[in-house]
Amino acid sequence: MPAIVMSNAGPNGAKKLEGKITIYVVICGVIAATGGLMFGYDIGISGGVTSMDDFLEEFFPVVYERKHKAKEDNYCKYDNQGLQLFTSSLYLAALVSSFVASKVCTKHGRRLTMQAASVFFLVGVIFNAAARNIVMLIVGRILLGVGVGFANQAVPLFLSEIAPVHIRGALNILFQLDVTIGIFVANIVNYFVSSIHPWGWRLALGLAGVPATMLCLGSMVIAETPTSLIEREQLMEGLAVLKKIRGIDNVNAEYEEILHACEMARQVKQPFRNLMKRSSRPQLVIAIAMQVFQQFTGINAIMFYAPVLFQTIGFKNDASLLSAVITGIVNVLSTVVSVVLVDKLGRRFLLLEACGQMLITQVAIGGVLLVNLKSTNELEHGVAVWVVVLVCLFVSSFAWSWGPLGWLIPSETFPLATRTAGYAFAVSSNMLFTFVIAQAFLSMMCHLRAGIFFFFAAWIVVMGLFVIFLLPETKNVPIDEMSERVWKRHWFWKRFMDEEALDKKDSV
Repeated sequence: MPAIVMSNAGPNGAKKLEGKITIYVVICGVIAATGGLMFGYDIGISGGVTSMDDFLEEFFPVVYERKHKAKEDNYCKYDNQGLQLFTSSLYLAALVSSFVASKVCTKHGRRLTMQAASVFFLVGVIFNAAARNIVMLIVGRILLGVGVGFANQAVPLFLSEIAPVHIRGALNILFQLDVTIGIFVANIVNYFVSSIHPWGWRLALGLAGVPATMLCLGSMVIAETPTSLIEREQLMEGLAVLKKIRGIDNVNAEYEEILHACEMARQVKQPFRNLMKRSSRPQLVIAIAMQVFQQFTGINAIMFYAPVLFQTIGFKNDASLLSAVITGIVNVLSTVVSVVLVDKLGRRFLLLEACGQMLITQVAIGGVLLVNLKSTNELEHGVAVWVVVLVCLFVSSFAWSWGPLGWLIPSETFPLATRTAGYAFAVSSNMLFTFVIAQAFLSMMCHLRAGIFFFFAAWIVVMGLFVIFLLPETKNVPIDEMSERVWKRHWFWKRFMDEEALDKKDSV
């Protein structure tokens, strides 16, 4: 969640708080963001492994046989619920664990939650890399999911709470940047280990332990956030860390703001129940909607199954993995664009531009496949290359918009009183719909064929309308001014804020 600091004096009389962008903050941000490397590597590695013959022959022989039948329907080669469960089980586990992680975050702090995430993930990696049967695979995926749930809860909270308000967006997006780097690295690993028989897939899954080890060791040396320390009544430690991350001694004004927010939060005995109050509805609806929409862009369907998708349209195994590497490079570079522009152009501009670009590319991909890819043929080389180009254009627009902002915007909406609880809903919503897409995509592709891209395009239209009418701009607005400067001024959400005072009274 966002740092509880005040920006430059504005129309509401906000104080100006001093502080530098210190090297220590940057180091803490880079270390914490390695939680995104874990998440991204898993997203990228799953699709590559599920397209490897050695893996399929050992665990999913039916899919292996279907894949190598010349007359098999292009769109249905990989339609297997067990294969999809291998990918999606992680996200179901992450959904449940995010609520546990919320409690751990509040009671024990962000840093310990990140440490727990890395330990769960490492144990899951061992199960997966050593798997001898489908049960070991699924147990490993579940443990990985617990790690992802804990990391996705704690890391964005940590990043936002240490960030000065004027670079909150850029620092928070480090998490998503590391997600894209993780996907890119996984695609490279998939490309090289696919030729290592018969254990290349074990190496691919085992290397997921590298980012988990980095997070485990790194989280032992970084400081806890001032907000978390003060929230747990470690006042002197909180003040000392605040001075360290701001690079100055005069942090009294910011310290008082954090102290006040923590006192108000401490009065709320039931944060999850408090989320159901009418005045919390704008933040909760937007947090959940951003996660749902992020998944229904179709991005994870493409990133999970990029090698499978490219094989479906006629690429051979090595070529499909190489195409996935190309999309991974585009993903990383485009996320850097978001880091540079998010605090300059604002959230709404990036989201709306991306809706237009994603809509055009999804419709174009669907149109090309509808006309050119039938049940048993392969695309001509030139047409297949155009599909890869369109996928790259789609990925680029997502990577500078709905990818990072899907995590950033929910982190800017909740006050401290409902912060970890509210973000738990955001994380769990993301994991739920990631699970739905991961479990359903290959079956949807089999039944809808090229129409699956039109399905996602329709959702992008809905997303654009949501941003236009219901999503306020949160750029450079400190959290303590969010209610006055955002929610109470919005044409629709202001009606929910009329009962804010009454809700506060009821929640005490």
